[in-house]
Amino acid sequence: MTDGIFSDTVSLEDRILGGLDAEQREVASNLTGPMCVLAGAGTGKTRAITHRIAYGVHSGVYSPQRLLAVTFTSRAAAEMRSRLRDLGVGNVQARTFHAAALRQLQFFWPQAVGGVLPNLLDHKANMIAEAARRLRLSTDRASIRDLAAEIEWAKVSMLTPANYLENAQDRGTPGGFDLTAVARVFQSYEDVKTDRNVIDFEDVLLITVGILQEDPKVAATVREQYRHFVVDEYQDVSPLQQRLLELWLGGRDELCVVGDSSQTIYSFTGASPKHLLGFKGHYPSATVVKLVRDYRSTPQVVKLANDLLGSRRSGGTVADAAWAKPLQLVAQRPAGPEPRFMECPDDEAEAAVVAGRIRELIDAGTKASEIAVLFRTNGQSEAYEQALASAGIGYQLRGGERFFARKEVRDAILQLRAATRAVAEDSAKEPLGQLVRDIVASLGYTDAAPHSGGALRERWESLAALVALADELAISRGPEFTLMEFVNELQERSVAQHAPTVQGVTLASLHAAKGLEWDAVFLVGLSEGLMPISFADTPESVDEERRLLYVGITRAREHLNLSWSTARTPGGRANRKPSRFLDGLRPDSVLGASARSRPTPRRKAAAPASCRVCGTMLATGAERKVGRCSQCPPTYEDQTFEALRQWRKEEALSNEVPAYVVFTDATLTAIAEARPASLEELAQLAGVGPSKLEKYGEAVLAVLVENGSA
Repeated sequence: MTDGIFSDTVSLEDRILGGLDAEQREVASNLTGPMCVLAGAGTGKTRAITHRIAYGVHSGVYSPQRLLAVTFTSRAAAEMRSRLRDLGVGNVQARTFHAAALRQLQFFWPQAVGGVLPNLLDHKANMIAEAARRLRLSTDRASIRDLAAEIEWAKVSMLTPANYLENAQDRGTPGGFDLTAVARVFQSYEDVKTDRNVIDFEDVLLITVGILQEDPKVAATVREQYRHFVVDEYQDVSPLQQRLLELWLGGRDELCVVGDSSQTIYSFTGASPKHLLGFKGHYPSATVVKLVRDYRSTPQVVKLANDLLGSRRSGGTVADAAWAKPLQLVAQRPAGPEPRFMECPDDEAEAAVVAGRIRELIDAGTKASEIAVLFRTNGQSEAYEQALASAGIGYQLRGGERFFARKEVRDAILQLRAATRAVAEDSAKEPLGQLVRDIVASLGYTDAAPHSGGALRERWESLAALVALADELAISRGPEFTLMEFVNELQERSVAQHAPTVQGVTLASLHAAKGLEWDAVFLVGLSEGLMPISFADTPESVDEERRLLYVGITRAREHLNLSWSTARTPGGRANRKPSRFLDGLRPDSVLGASARSRPTPRRKAAAPASCRVCGTMLATGAERKVGRCSQCPPTYEDQTFEALRQWRKEEALSNEVPAYVVFTDATLTAIAEARPASLEELAQLAGVGPSKLEKYGEAVLAVLVENGSA
């Protein structure tokens, strides 16, 4: 940086950079050229990049209107804008990829395309259902959800219906359909959108990319508008988002990216860490800074996280393996309690033990809002909802009703907005927090929480969250922060779904917990088949499951509990094993112990090459799995097959997984036709691996017995 750029260099550095550690300060003070920040969990990456932006703006290196900060969620963007306002640079744009692209598309559509921009489709379900009906394909809610996810993956991977099939050979059977059928649904879905004159969220990115590629004037205007870029969570960019970023840059290198390959947990959506891990190769002059000082978690939690990643086989597939190695976090907090490992006899008992431990923490002074129960699938939440309710502990289900959609919150915002017009000037001297308390008192807020649970408690918790936010903002924004500004803040947070903290234990999936943290975290259901999930059947997918557990561990500041059960139901067969990821981490275990304790599956006989009915050669994997060509009639009883289909549907809905993940149609047909009478016979069928045998075997045999087929 050249001399003389500041009028008061010392005071500026003290004000913006004074509280940063050496690595964070390096990020914040290097303002030009490409930069890659490899930031471990809890290392203050958002602090580093927001202070970098603020330092650049205050020093005159950045024009706030010409810098774009990109995040991956509306909540993260709102949090970044809030921090930037606190640093005195509230006019910097911080948006998601989709929000930034939509803003550009709305502006440039009339001149680049002409006419009115089509309406934006909020949800794909109805359109995909219509697309399937046009093809006379039978679908249910689960298969429509799977098809929507597959189409989203295809579009962010920049595939079209025409080239989807050749690029999706390893995608299995989304929604229970073969890939040819999926390609047809994909095309039909695009046709339905055209007929209805709507576009979806992926189209926003695709069309923006198309305009920037095809219209030099538009591209030049965008590049003139934005000179500097910051991208957070860069390990999660999709090929489509990366292409959009490249078009925004237009060959320039004023780019700062931040990410951690050890927190890549969204590859199923098309995200890939290869752009982060290949950044230095693409920009040889890039400054690379590693943030490894963990300010969030105790040394005990940090050690467990490091040990978990240290035992994995591979860190990535890029040429420079050093870049792919996980960051070794260095704890900065004082020592805390050792992580607890708990084995329980069944799911119900596990939930009860967790609820009891949560009660102990609350009684010892930990706030309920600083406690979370994290699980692999949303279907696991019910047991914990019941256990917490029985223990009289309030909770919030992350992913349930949105905070700003609650009636009491909407009513409170209306009251606060009305009060901005009614409050006298001299009343404005009253502290903001007290003013908000007085206004929402008419809606049921009191300083003390009600002793009862249910709807009354939930309503109070929502209002208490608004009051707490008012107190927090009054401190961070200063005594001049007004009620009107608070209402405007609430409006912005409502649009971004940036909800304040609610006083209740958080129940959430591991994916939904990304980016959050609590004093105490309970990681539950850590048994084989759930962690890693049963359909993680490749080294890459298992490694992603390990990273997902790593994300869960690093959410905890102080208290960490890891638990699993040996049976699903009380009195059930205790055939579950603790997750292989806990080998060497839990007491009295060694690395690889779970893997060795799992029995080696019998080698299955090769699938028949010819139809057992007519003797013709079998052409597809599905035919070989059943042992019968598609021309010959099935040999199962309709009642048995339909019973198995109904069981599969209920199992898929319960665990919130696609139906085909439980068993494909071909495997289900093979089971119905073979009518196995034991686990050993079931294990011989193609498509029934060891994990599925362990997870579903007893249930499948029960269905066959109930229908007189075993």
